[in-house]
Amino acid sequence: MKILFLGDVMGRAGRTAVTERLAGLRADWGLDFVIVNGENASNGAGLTAAHAKLLFEAGADCVTLGDHAFDQKEMLQAIEAEPRIIRPINFAKQAPGRGARVFSDARGRKILVAQVLGQVFMKRAFDDPFSAIDGVLRAHPLGGAVQAAVVDMHCEATSEKMGMGHFCDGRASLVVGTHTHVPTADAQILPGGTALLSDAGMCGDYNSVIGMEKAEPMRRFVTGMAKGRFTPALGEATLSGVYIETDDRTGRATRIEMVRQGGHLPQAGP
Repeated sequence: MKILFLGDVMGRAGRTAVTERLAGLRADWGLDFVIVNGENASNGAGLTAAHAKLLFEAGADCVTLGDHAFDQKEMLQAIEAEPRIIRPINFAKQAPGRGARVFSDARGRKILVAQVLGQVFMKRAFDDPFSAIDGVLRAHPLGGAVQAAVVDMHCEATSEKMGMGHFCDGRASLVVGTHTHVPTADAQILPGGTALLSDAGMCGDYNSVIGMEKAEPMRRFVTGMAKGRFTPALGEATLSGVYIETDDRTGRATRIEMVRQGGHLPQAGP
């Protein structure tokens, strides 16, 4: 199976890059399943129903969220009506929606997608991500209940993301980090067959400060004082993420490649 995961879509620039490029990548790379992290797609904070619809129409099969899952209040209702949107499994017991779901590709193969929030350096204390994801993976064994399993680990610390990769090794096809908007260079297949990338980066304008126009973040860094709000940068975006191929029989990854398409960063892909 050929799976593409795209990192955090950042504002209008990121949405435009997805709508303009994803359909072509699906065709050119023969993709079977596409997951997009959309938690910053609406003005850099959360996701609206309209923008979720746009990502699905562009070619996403599943959209994951993150700690900004419900910044756009309409998502409280929209996520119940759209089962292809996945919020973090350990967000809150009262949160609407689901933190994991089994999807089917065009050939009927089953793909588990789950998202979990980390704890290190995060602003609020979420439930233990390791025990949360453990139960999901035990209920959906690779090569049995599902032919592939993808875990979106949404958190700050690369150490926690790498720890999750090793924790899931042999039980997930891919563990990929999101949230920091900066792609890491550690794409690898672990000994048990799980592909790992500590952070997929963002789909956004990299001539920025993690997707935001530079002036206000730089003012705060230099002076320690705020003058205005952060606003998403609007230059040409880079689609950043990861591509994997899996063995249908075992669910293990057989190939992993970093993805960077368009924008300012050096280009990469399968």
